[in-house]
Amino acid sequence: MTVMEPFGARLRRAMDERGPLCVGIDPHASLLAEWGLNDDVAGLERFSRTVVEAVADRVAVLKPQSAFFERFGSRGVAVLEKSVQEARAAGALVVMDAKRGDIGSTMAAYAESFLHKDAPLFSDALTVSPYLGYGSLKPAVDLARESGAGLFVLALTSNPEGGEIQHAVRGDGRSVGATMLAHLAAENAGEEPLGSFGAVVGATLGDLSTYDLGINGPLLAPGIGAQGATPADLPRVFGAAVGDVVPSVSRGVLRHGPDVAALRTAADRFAAEIRTAVTAS
Repeated sequence: MTVMEPFGARLRRAMDERGPLCVGIDPHASLLAEWGLNDDVAGLERFSRTVVEAVADRVAVLKPQSAFFERFGSRGVAVLEKSVQEARAAGALVVMDAKRGDIGSTMAAYAESFLHKDAPLFSDALTVSPYLGYGSLKPAVDLARESGAGLFVLALTSNPEGGEIQHAVRGDGRSVGATMLAHLAAENAGEEPLGSFGAVVGATLGDLSTYDLGINGPLLAPGIGAQGATPADLPRVFGAAVGDVVPSVSRGVLRHGPDVAALRTAADRFAAEIRTAVTAS
């Protein structure tokens, strides 16, 4: 298997060249309807093709949400495969938002589905859940290193329910979320210019100064736009780590479809606002 340049290095370059914006591809039924599309495979394909055409040549990262494709069965997954391939061919890095998490051979199979270079759904990075224990992710960590891919581990998510686990305090006095960040810092130790093992940290969480976000890896930050966070909030939330943040916008861009020019304008506006906020910090 040919090994690519590590994901962290490729991401750092893409962020420097294109800005750090990540655009989600979230074809849920209500958004398809807003676009005037049917909630079927044809609508799914039209939606995904349009988003890729509009922004894959200008944003650093595209993040398809696997569930919205999987709900259509094998034909939906086929659309996802094509979207991933076309997005990567246009120069965007693809983070597969699948939030996989399991143990042993099952985790290894999930990893092979998205992180093996020969897999039809091979993506530059994959979101994963560590709540069977961080060590359960080892098959994905190992394959990501082998293939030059990356991971984004759920650490401090923006959903209210997440706090009951992520903010729980362990016997050593450290919260579960902080423990996940420490594991990622260890994975990325010594990597330049950026490690390949990132954390998912919600942009809507407010002051995170009690957490050490300096993991030498990327911080995927959902919540910009429809969820209420703005680019101007990023320095306050992420502090000194703001330069490693990959802010994710979905509806804030997607609601401007199906017009390709309008999608591009929205993506360019968010990218410019994010670059200004990060640079000014």
